[in-house]
Amino acid sequence: MQIHKENINFNGNEEPTLNIREELEKYLFHCKWFVLGGFVALFVAFMYLRYSTPQYVASTSILIKDNQKSGISKELEAFKDMGIVGGGSANNTDNEIEILKSRKIIGAVVDTLNLTTLYFEEGRVKRTEVYEQNPIQVVFGESNESLIKVKNDTTFSINIISENKFELKDFADNLISVHLFDEMLNSAIGDFKVQKTNKFNFKEGHKIYVTILKRSKVIDSYKSAVNVNTVDKNSSVLTLSFKYPIKEKAVNFLDELVAQYNRDAIKDKNEVSQKTKTFIDERLYAIGKDLNSIQDRVKNFKTDNNITGLSAEGELALQTASLNNEKLIAIKTQLNIAEGVLENISKQSNNDETLPQNLGFSEGSISQSIKAYNELVVYKNRLSVNAGDKNPQIIQYQKEINSLKVNLRNSISNLITSLETQYDQISREANKINSKVSAIPVLERGYINIGREQEIISGLYSYLLKKKEETAISLAVTVPNAKIIDVAYSDGIPVSPKRKIIFLGALLLGVLIPFMIIYVKDLLDTKVHTRKDVEELTTVPFMGDVPHSETNEKIVIGNDSRTSTAEAFRLIRTNLDFMLPNRDSNVGQTIFITSTTSGEGKSFISINLAAALSLSNKKVLLVGLDLRAPKVTEYLGIPERKGVTNFITNDSLSLKDIKFSIPEIKGLDIIASGVIPPNPAELLLSSKVKELFEEVKKDYDYIIVDTAPVNLVTDTLLISKYADMFLYVSRANYLDKRMLNVAQTLYNEKKLPNMAIVLNDTDMTRGYGYGYGYGYGNSYVETVKKPWYKRILS
Repeated sequence: MQIHKENINFNGNEEPTLNIREELEKYLFHCKWFVLGGFVALFVAFMYLRYSTPQYVASTSILIKDNQKSGISKELEAFKDMGIVGGGSANNTDNEIEILKSRKIIGAVVDTLNLTTLYFEEGRVKRTEVYEQNPIQVVFGESNESLIKVKNDTTFSINIISENKFELKDFADNLISVHLFDEMLNSAIGDFKVQKTNKFNFKEGHKIYVTILKRSKVIDSYKSAVNVNTVDKNSSVLTLSFKYPIKEKAVNFLDELVAQYNRDAIKDKNEVSQKTKTFIDERLYAIGKDLNSIQDRVKNFKTDNNITGLSAEGELALQTASLNNEKLIAIKTQLNIAEGVLENISKQSNNDETLPQNLGFSEGSISQSIKAYNELVVYKNRLSVNAGDKNPQIIQYQKEINSLKVNLRNSISNLITSLETQYDQISREANKINSKVSAIPVLERGYINIGREQEIISGLYSYLLKKKEETAISLAVTVPNAKIIDVAYSDGIPVSPKRKIIFLGALLLGVLIPFMIIYVKDLLDTKVHTRKDVEELTTVPFMGDVPHSETNEKIVIGNDSRTSTAEAFRLIRTNLDFMLPNRDSNVGQTIFITSTTSGEGKSFISINLAAALSLSNKKVLLVGLDLRAPKVTEYLGIPERKGVTNFITNDSLSLKDIKFSIPEIKGLDIIASGVIPPNPAELLLSSKVKELFEEVKKDYDYIIVDTAPVNLVTDTLLISKYADMFLYVSRANYLDKRMLNVAQTLYNEKKLPNMAIVLNDTDMTRGYGYGYGYGYGNSYVETVKKPWYKRILS
């Protein structure tokens, strides 16, 4: 029994300390649920791993070449002076990553590897995809345009029935038709035929499931699955990784992705050279016609005038004029090319076309502007594969292209004007030289004029032929954008699902779920469970706790009873000696039993406490004073009889008339409550009640009084003055902790004299309280089974 409290403040001014052992015991009591949860979680994890598809990762690494920093290779050094290699632009790594993941590049990979067609075989557990080992393949006629038009995924099966025949079945395994291998079939998704591969090996009933996927859906799935990252923020080395259930397919996809990226880069680089070549071919065709015409004029002039050669004066005059002719040829060439480029710019319908490059403009700024213009157009076109028209970078590129285009048009127009002026000036100087040789015969002078014109056109034609050859070389020596550092590789170890992590996570989850359920249940639990709850929330002396009785008997204590419940009542009987006041031994002591609400076991405590006291050879009287809901006779299983209410209302009745005893408890007299009156409170104020207590105190050592709950009615408070002490019964797992405030208030206000609390119906298997069930001598019997962890430690 604890009367004084230590480190406990009912008003909550002091923080309670955490008892780790108590918290652990709270969860260890439910250890079977943790074990069960762990086993269930591990079983679920095993089944998940059993039916899940393992994923493999393939990876490759490439170096994005920086054309500006890397210069040119030794093999291309010979062409440096032609201006067709080297001096390129730097590649933006972030842009190249977007190009690698573009739908255009991935779409080309999907088409090349035919990734829209999947083949499956029936396994023991599920269907598995076969790759590079499939015995048949579906080949579509003409082109794969039919696959692009597929709106939904299509699945059918091919059941091989012989070396040359197969059955075509739908998704529901219904037979559609029977065909021969290599026979062209007409279907809604296009014309196709089924061919045998070199892996074909006839097995009767061998069934292959074929799934034709929508192309755009396949591209989207591969685009989201491939990862492209830089090794370092300052590095141009990219690592590509791809996860797929078949490692060979992942490896092939990455290799083809890099190959398609390089093809696309080479195509973009050749676009400018191809444009230049087309421009030169057009100019050569026009100038060639002029050259043929002038050569015919020379031939006809000589034939018509019988000229076989020039005189010494003519040769001198022609040599003198050649110097001017060279200047005129150079200016005429520049003028011709400039006019051609200006015409090309004017004919463009949009800004997505490149201009001829490396044409040998004397004005270096124009060549640089054309080069910058072409680079911007190529970058914009490559980026527009992924980005839309509203992309900020696309918009910026477009602004720069428009600005360069205007500047180029103005610069070339100014150059043409300047060249025309130079041409006129040199022509005038040539005419002056020609006037000095007026002595030369007229025929020779005419021949010199035609020869000069022939030399100019021939020089322009030779210049364009040289540029054409240079452009052809540039087309031949174009190198890919990416250098492969490591080819695609997969170590064959599944990266998902991770078996160890899943088992560990499942085990933790299996333990965590019961823990959270217990924690939340305990968090929301407001019931009184243990003596500790009572001692923390009240300062009322604790008399003892009564364990839950395993039997249905109402009287649990007897001479030979050694149960934990019986021993609890013996302990309470002993504690009464410390609580009851010392009085004359000739006067009995009254012990009132009450509670907060009904159903907390007042009558059970009253009957068994009275039985425990009677076993100590004391004269004991049990009085039922709960006039509103009497339970004593009901608990004892005897019919209603006259009792206290009859004694109060009928003066002719004496105590002997209403007392009785039962054979189960020797030495115990009982007075029942009697009939239920309409006015119990008024009856208890009667002087007959005082007379009753004065009389019974003379005849008995202990008077146990079963009273009404104090929180419901005032009956108990009306008769509290007759009590030597009050046992306040609280039932474990029943009473709300907040209701203990009622007991504390009564104790503080001293409305119930000499008050102590008894906790009823506790769960002793959970280790609460101090434990009962011990006997004496050789008759010791442990009737309460302890938890396993306590049995191990004991």
